[in-house]
Amino acid sequence: MAQCVQSVQEFIQDSFVPMIAVLCSKEAERVTRKNNLNFAELLRPFCRLTSEGHIRDPNNQLQTVKNLRICVNNVVTSPSPTSAALSPAQNRLLGEVVSSCQPQEGAAATVMKTGDYNLNLSVTTPWFEAYRENFLQSMPAGDHEFLNHYLACLLVVSSTEAVPVEQFLKLSQEQHRIQHSGEYTNPKWFIPNTLKYYVLLHDMSEGDEQRADSVYEDMKQRYGPQGCYLLKINSHSSSAEEGEQIPDPWSQYLHKNNLRNQEMFDVTPSAAENSVGAVEADSSNPADGQGVSSSLETHPLQLDADSSSASLQTLGDDNADLKKGGRESDSLGSGAGGHGACLTLSDHDHIRQFVQEFTFRGLLPHIEKNIRQLNDQLISRKGLSRSLFTATKKWFGGGKAPEKSISEPKSTCGLLYPPEAPELQIRKMADLCFLVQHYELAYSCYHTAKKDFLSDQAMLYAAGALEMAAVSAFLQVGAPRPYPAHYMDTAIQTYRDVCKNMVLAERCALLSSEIFKSQGKYSDAATLLIKMTSEDSDLRSALLLEQAAHCFINMRNPMVRKFAFHMILAGHRFSKAGQRRHALRCYCQAMQVYKDRGWSLAEDHINFTIGRQSFTLGQPDNAVMAFRQILTNDSRQTATQQAAFLREYLYVYKSVIEGSEVSLPQLPLPCIHSSTTRVYFGHERRLAEGEKQAATHVSLDQEYDQDLSAMWCHLEEQLVASANRGIVPINFQPTQCCLNSQTDNLRHPLAVVEEPIIVEVTFRNPLKVSLALSNLSLLWSFSADGPSKTEKQTGETITNEETRASELTQKDDIVTTEVIKEFHMGPEETKMVRLKLLPHRTGQLNIVGIIYNLTSSSTGEPTLNTEGQQMLNLTVRGKQDLKIQGPRLNLTKEDKMLVRHGTDRRLDPIITPPMPLMEVFFLQFPTALLCGEIRKAYVEFCNVSSVALCGLRVASTHPHFFTFGSQATTPFTPPSPASAESCSAYKTFATPLQPGSVASEVLVSAEDFSQPSGVMEIPISGSMLQPGESTQLPLWLRGPDQEGVHEINFLFYYESTEKGLKISHRVLRHTVFICASRSLSVQASACHSSAPPHHSVDDTGSGGTLVFIDVENVNTSESGVREFHIIQVSSSSQHWRLHKYINPEKDKDCKLSSRERAKLCFRATRCKPHKATLDTIQKYTFADLSLGNELIISSSTPCGDFFFRSTPELQQGDLASSSSKTQGSAPTDNRGSDITSIAKKCNELDLNIIVIWKAYVVEDNKQLILEGQLHVALQTIGKEASSLTPKEEAQEMVLLKFKSELPPPVIMPFPELSQLIKTNLHYPETFTHAFVQDSLCLVPVTLTLSNCSLVQIDVLIDLRHKSTCPDSVEVYSSFAWVGQSQYKLNLRPQEVLSLALRACFFRAGVYNLNTPRVFAKPAEQSAMCESSQQTASPALIIINNA
Repeated sequence: MAQCVQSVQEFIQDSFVPMIAVLCSKEAERVTRKNNLNFAELLRPFCRLTSEGHIRDPNNQLQTVKNLRICVNNVVTSPSPTSAALSPAQNRLLGEVVSSCQPQEGAAATVMKTGDYNLNLSVTTPWFEAYRENFLQSMPAGDHEFLNHYLACLLVVSSTEAVPVEQFLKLSQEQHRIQHSGEYTNPKWFIPNTLKYYVLLHDMSEGDEQRADSVYEDMKQRYGPQGCYLLKINSHSSSAEEGEQIPDPWSQYLHKNNLRNQEMFDVTPSAAENSVGAVEADSSNPADGQGVSSSLETHPLQLDADSSSASLQTLGDDNADLKKGGRESDSLGSGAGGHGACLTLSDHDHIRQFVQEFTFRGLLPHIEKNIRQLNDQLISRKGLSRSLFTATKKWFGGGKAPEKSISEPKSTCGLLYPPEAPELQIRKMADLCFLVQHYELAYSCYHTAKKDFLSDQAMLYAAGALEMAAVSAFLQVGAPRPYPAHYMDTAIQTYRDVCKNMVLAERCALLSSEIFKSQGKYSDAATLLIKMTSEDSDLRSALLLEQAAHCFINMRNPMVRKFAFHMILAGHRFSKAGQRRHALRCYCQAMQVYKDRGWSLAEDHINFTIGRQSFTLGQPDNAVMAFRQILTNDSRQTATQQAAFLREYLYVYKSVIEGSEVSLPQLPLPCIHSSTTRVYFGHERRLAEGEKQAATHVSLDQEYDQDLSAMWCHLEEQLVASANRGIVPINFQPTQCCLNSQTDNLRHPLAVVEEPIIVEVTFRNPLKVSLALSNLSLLWSFSADGPSKTEKQTGETITNEETRASELTQKDDIVTTEVIKEFHMGPEETKMVRLKLLPHRTGQLNIVGIIYNLTSSSTGEPTLNTEGQQMLNLTVRGKQDLKIQGPRLNLTKEDKMLVRHGTDRRLDPIITPPMPLMEVFFLQFPTALLCGEIRKAYVEFCNVSSVALCGLRVASTHPHFFTFGSQATTPFTPPSPASAESCSAYKTFATPLQPGSVASEVLVSAEDFSQPSGVMEIPISGSMLQPGESTQLPLWLRGPDQEGVHEINFLFYYESTEKGLKISHRVLRHTVFICASRSLSVQASACHSSAPPHHSVDDTGSGGTLVFIDVENVNTSESGVREFHIIQVSSSSQHWRLHKYINPEKDKDCKLSSRERAKLCFRATRCKPHKATLDTIQKYTFADLSLGNELIISSSTPCGDFFFRSTPELQQGDLASSSSKTQGSAPTDNRGSDITSIAKKCNELDLNIIVIWKAYVVEDNKQLILEGQLHVALQTIGKEASSLTPKEEAQEMVLLKFKSELPPPVIMPFPELSQLIKTNLHYPETFTHAFVQDSLCLVPVTLTLSNCSLVQIDVLIDLRHKSTCPDSVEVYSSFAWVGQSQYKLNLRPQEVLSLALRACFFRAGVYNLNTPRVFAKPAEQSAMCESSQQTASPALIIINNA
């Protein structure tokens, strides 16, 4: 339970006090009415005695009575019997008391930390204490107990009466009639001989004091000095100075019990006297009659008896209550003229002295006398045997009438005792002892009475005795016995279940729970309080549940969730009882426990109730906040329930913002994923216009890819470096057209005037109902640039934010804001919306949020609002802020320890002056190509801005895929793409085919084709595009050599002609996907010509080389290619050239259908030596051998461009090697590299083959001719090269070596040294010998040795060597070389040497003469073994027998 102001002992003592009745004459009532009080009210603030009293018990022991309080009430008579329940008026009064007592606004709440809960709780519950006090004072007087029966009666007569004694006599007779006539069941009197105390009231302001004194003296003679009193009041004259402030002690007593608003009970002025008496009676005897007049019809509690407390549930009453709440105590305290206006402080002392005199000299002696009398009666009766007395009562009528209760059946209460029954006398004595704090004797009497009542089955009486016995036992000083809680439990159960009297059961529970609380037994107290909740009284149940909740939180181990749950139950019952403020408070306290703990449905229920109660109580802001919580949480409610929540929220929200001038508040729906907000700068991409295909650039439809972004940044760096003499500026920042959560947003992005800014916001609808948004637009603030550079900003910040009163102010002269009229979101849908701004001035723009209308539903069905009124779909206007949290910082130690976030400026662009804007279109751009296919397309550049552009460049991830042509060799370009459809992409000449014709040669410099760093400058005329101007250029494309889908990226770069702008350059991206399908596979190999040098007459060099080209059609039939024609083979090299086509078959054209293969043979020779100048070092010789009837100039665009682009590594390698030759070969210690270079010079060919083909394709019943070229780089003699690069196999993992290994001591021969020496055998093909005449046949054979290298070679020739191959032994018959069988020779560079050998045959046959083994090594390498030289093909000789 909550903490109380009083201790439990004080609380119980004040609950049971001696009751004193008052009867006033009319004149005396008039005198007290001057103070706006009746006599009973006049005494109330002074009813607690400040000094101790004493009485003597029956054993003559002195008992001290401390802190005694008496209760003085007007006599209110009533003929109706006592009810077991409170009347509706009493219930209404209790409801008023509770609702009037609210927690103070600024009251400090106690912060309780338990576990991981931090709760703000109000420790005290004054409304419960007020309810409890009023409830106990309004207990109806019952026959089974005497505690609230009247012990004495004050008879008050004014001294201004003509004959005061007569008035006393009248009042005494009236009291006797009320008590003994039997007409009235109420009020009830404690004992037949009621103490009458005579009070003469003297008004000092108007009466004669001497007369009053003489009358008092007469009274003392008549009634005795102990039975009368002269009370002098109204000493304060109205003419006295007004400045003197007299305290008003009555207000705090009267405002608790008075009906607060006089509007509720419309009492007429004539009934004022009676009504005041009635109001006083509310606290003690609400069911009593009005007094002498018995005018029940004017009793305020009887008015509106049929109207229940439901009237409080109307909104109007509550709002009126709300408005009066702050002024209640003041207005009631002061009243009309205030209370005690005619009383001085000495009058206050007179009244206090009178109460004390009456109590000590009148009341306490009267009680003491009655206790003695009752005790004597009981002792005299105890002489009889108790058992005999009990057994004979029934026959001899032992004082009990065995009549049944008139008002209640026997089963509820058992028997009714007559007033003089001895059991009741015991109870009466016990009550008297209890009232004067003699708890030990009281307990003894209660205990005795309990036994008698239980033996008689008088359950109501027994329950009362049990209840008071338990309380007496608890209050005994020194606690000789423990508190008998089972007495209370039995009493409560009997009251509730047997007697059906919830009022008495509730009193029991209130007393017992308070005792439990004082003993720290919170669990027992809570259980007891929860048991007392029932459906018959919502107010009682609510208060008790709230106290039970406080019990749970005050336990040694607080039960937080039980506290919250019972707070919810209490709030629900408060709501049913019409106590909306208390209901709201309970729900708010419980919310602290349930919030953010995963109890989503409970949270929704609590928030919904808080919202409704707050709105009804005129707290719309709190209502909006509560409803907002329901909608923003991830709700698990049904769609219908969510729709209801949404409508309630919108209704409340609309009522809040109507008429308010402030800016629009935040809306909770739909949810915005701020981090996924994307910002796009620039115009949206134009799609294709007819045949034109626009550059893809960047759009919001593309997903962000980190790797792609790095690739574009790398290309942009290349372009910027190219434009800045090969250096990337320090302040270079890559262009970011589209900003998102993964981009670098630390700097303010740069936007351009008159170019749109598109913001993509991700909305999520968390509800299961659809949402309709309308009139969406962005909120922004803008500060313009200053006129000079030093002054950064000037003027105030301009914003387009609207208030409730003024609609959206469209500041189109600064920034044009796009408005989306309608935007629908389905249930639980996540949807993007793109909102556009168009800035017209330079400055700083900040995008703040989004403003829109939110509509509840689109069904159009009418719904009910909070007040039960019908309403159609509601639309409210509000906004949401766009606040983006930057990335988590993780650099310093502090960053890692704390959670810090960086800045994110993607919504704060700087608007810069105009910049050029280029659009790029592609015409006749293919999507599919054959590998190596050449296609001509066109590209169009348009300047769509108002600023000229220049410095146009392009970089690509596949620079070998396209070319704009070199200006020196570009062929004639037809004026338009349409007229070029039938033309070839190549530059061609018609030539008649001449068999064996020699190739035509052209010398070309590589500088004409090569571009530094892969960046291409685009050759537009004048190198500048004026505003609105466009130009068209041809673009040659070559299909990639690898089949499959290729992603090819272009990055176009351009600058403004005006320098010094914030944006130095702009870029435009374009991505194409080309599907490459297989065409031809070209395999080429070369070998030294076997012909001896002196036979090759047509060679000018030292010797020729044969080149074999295998061409295979590897195209699959899916692409519709019918056949390929090899129309030309060209070569390009710095040192070699194709010389002649020496194919045996003199085909006019080489045709290949699917899967067919052809072999072409050519002879290559060294180029003619040029003058060794720096200019000619990088010259390439192009030789063209046409196999058809037209010649293609391979050195011109596009053939030459693609040759140089497709072999960049060759080109760089050649340049490096040629430059090293010009500098001269410096001596080096690294022998391995020397040997390698020796071998390379010997075997290198460095001949690049270009195979040009045409393909005939049938497509849509039309025959198309495609053309293309394939490149093969022949670098080494004897090594096969292919146009198709084999797929690289994954490299095996190499183990890490932490220690360098020693080099092997023996240098193994290099495999490259197997072709240092070329051998040729010259012999007759057939030789006839007569073996009959001579058994040995000797044949002369010449062995020619040619040194192919440029160094001196040591040669070892071994004729004795036998072939290790077993096949050769079997196939060829044996023969022998005669003469010298081993030679050691030395050959100078490129020297040719002939050796005369003789072969000896034993019989006729076919012999292979190619058996000599030749070993060679460079002469300088003494430590190296000789390498075996590669031999030529078999040399067969036929020996015939003559």
